Amino acid sequence: MNVMIMSISQKVPMIKAVRDALHRARPGAKLYGADISASCLGQYVVDVFWLCPSLQDLTVDSLISYCHAQEISVIIPSRDGELLYFAEQRQQLEKAGIRVMISDVDAVELCLDKLRFYEVLVKQGYPVIPTFTELEAIATSSYYNVGQYVVKERFGAGSINAGIGLSPHETKRHAKRMLNPVFQPLIQGMEYSVDVFLTGESKAVGAIVRQRNWVMNGESQITTSVRYPEIEELCQQIAEQFRFRGHVIFQLIVDGDKRQHLIECNCRFGGASTLSLAMGLDSFFWFLKESEGTQIDDLFFHRSAHEKMLVRHAEDLIL
Repeated sequence: MNVMIMSISQKVPMIKAVRDALHRARPGAKLYGADISASCLGQYVVDVFWLCPSLQDLTVDSLISYCHAQEISVIIPSRDGELLYFAEQRQQLEKAGIRVMISDVDAVELCLDKLRFYEVLVKQGYPVIPTFTELEAIATSSYYNVGQYVVKERFGAGSINAGIGLSPHETKRHAKRMLNPVFQPLIQGMEYSVDVFLTGESKAVGAIVRQRNWVMNGESQITTSVRYPEIEELCQQIAEQFRFRGHVIFQLIVDGDKRQHLIECNCRFGGASTLSLAMGLDSFFWFLKESEGTQIDDLFFHRSAHEKMLVRHAEDLIL
């Protein structure tokens, strides 16, 4: 049976990673890619391209009909804006024989709301960066004297259009250009991403910590794998407690005093998560095997003994 990645855009490294896993898990299967743009670059590196309607016009029945006609049994969402759609339709799709690499609705909603993410996790005792709807509320936290602040949209993932390292006056001015701004203290330190894979029963199989050496537009352009057992255990514990499934990514900062500060979690494969695949976190292969009925306990996580670096760069494709 075939596999389809949604919103392929120009996510060529991810497409190649899924293709590699597909060849190992299901030799002879086709890789489909879907996108609403007829000019998206990803169409040139999939076997079959589907110019699909927008989510507003894509009913679950029409999606199921397309998948059945094309013998597609696995869907992999890749864009923040579609995660909730597929989480909400996951059970109906699975009844139709189509597995989706997505967490449950509650988990996705938790990650898409930065304020709720803070409020829920801090009550559980996790080290989350304080997040408020009013800048003045930061004064009630232990970070009142940081002097610089971050303002970002409350809903959605990522830091696009965020204001970082601003004075109180600049922060308030930047917030006026946002729909639902939330405010955080600026924490100085080393930033990390943590890729975690969980089974359909929300059991963590493994985690890879990546140091974000150079970040542009919210995504790592240069990232290096590191061993950091405390962070690995923290993120796996949270992922299991809140019933995440499939591949998820945590972002956090470790300050100069070695204190951890969770920023957010995204319920999808990330732009630089291919480094974690190279380190042994075989997320796509594991999900494909699990979707065929293989017990994930029969698949082992063998972390590379050698650390690796990923450098993202443009590459020409001659057809």
